[in-house]
Amino acid sequence: MLFDSSIRRELWRSFSGTLVVLLTVLLTMVLIRILSQATKGNLAPTDVGLVLSYTIIGQLPILLALALFVSVVAVLSRIWRDSEMVVWQSSGARQFHFIKPLLRMAWPVLVMVALASLVARPWAQNQTQILKVRYEQRSDMARVAPGQFQVSADGKRVFFIDSHSEGLTSGRNVFMVNTDGAQEAVVTARQGQIEVVDGQRFLVLSQGERTQTDLSTGEKALSRFETARIRVGEKITPPDVAPDLRSMSTPALALLRSARAQGEMVWRVGLIWAAFNMVLAGLSLAAGNTRRNSNWNLVYALLVFIVYFNLLSLSQNWVARQRMDAVTALLVVHGTLTLACLAVIWWRDGGWSMWSRRGAAAPTASGEGQA
Repeated sequence: MLFDSSIRRELWRSFSGTLVVLLTVLLTMVLIRILSQATKGNLAPTDVGLVLSYTIIGQLPILLALALFVSVVAVLSRIWRDSEMVVWQSSGARQFHFIKPLLRMAWPVLVMVALASLVARPWAQNQTQILKVRYEQRSDMARVAPGQFQVSADGKRVFFIDSHSEGLTSGRNVFMVNTDGAQEAVVTARQGQIEVVDGQRFLVLSQGERTQTDLSTGEKALSRFETARIRVGEKITPPDVAPDLRSMSTPALALLRSARAQGEMVWRVGLIWAAFNMVLAGLSLAAGNTRRNSNWNLVYALLVFIVYFNLLSLSQNWVARQRMDAVTALLVVHGTLTLACLAVIWWRDGGWSMWSRRGAAAPTASGEGQA
């Protein structure tokens, strides 16, 4: 009982600390990238917080698996380094005996990885896609920030306004340059209002003037108007997003028989198996020499993690390109690592020599009993 509880308690402390550190690093990196996209006009500034949350949810399975792996390696390396492993081994504990407390600690994390991979990650991908499509389908007036020039969705118009209304449907002191082939029109107006007629957007300008220039001849024509209507958008379509495979729910994805859909399923199921393999890999990589105080075990463990998750992406690519079926890809990548980790743990326990000593001890004990 002491062996089991002490291992699990230290693992939970290490896992919590590692997860907080990884979340902080990931939040910083993702926030910088999202702010860069918002600055370039690819995202709405008001959606930065939502996109950040959805991105973190999408990366949560890998984050949990990495935190679990690092905590197992760190705790077991500390046990080896402080000679606690010698005490446990002298009490009869083998490497295989550590699997039970490790899995008792890891099973809630594995459940969270499964939920995040099969449910939360596709939902977050779908919500992010909806936000991006909705932002791309916004009106041209909504694209304009006060005091900044902004190109329209079709690239034919350049807008500038001093200020706009709260609903982003009207603006004051509107400046617009419209280029259509060899004709260029510069329009200025005191006020502009977005109106929707038969599903199409029109910009209704009031109290302005228009300068028409023929770029081929250089001729200009000046006209003033009290009210003018200019179409600034195509027919409005509802933001009905056709989800890609990453944003599809797992039950809907399982019904598809395409190679790309199977590759996505290999990725989702493989994340769960990979998190389980991280526990076994941490146990097999944590053994060290008590006379050598070094942290190379953690470095080797991180290298194994990077290579392993690259193989996970490669397995998805192999299935998507029909080079391998889904079951074979899972067994080759994840099953091989599971067997390799169990073999290393068995070898560290003494391998065949341990079993041969046990087999030799049985006849000796029976012979003494007969004597």
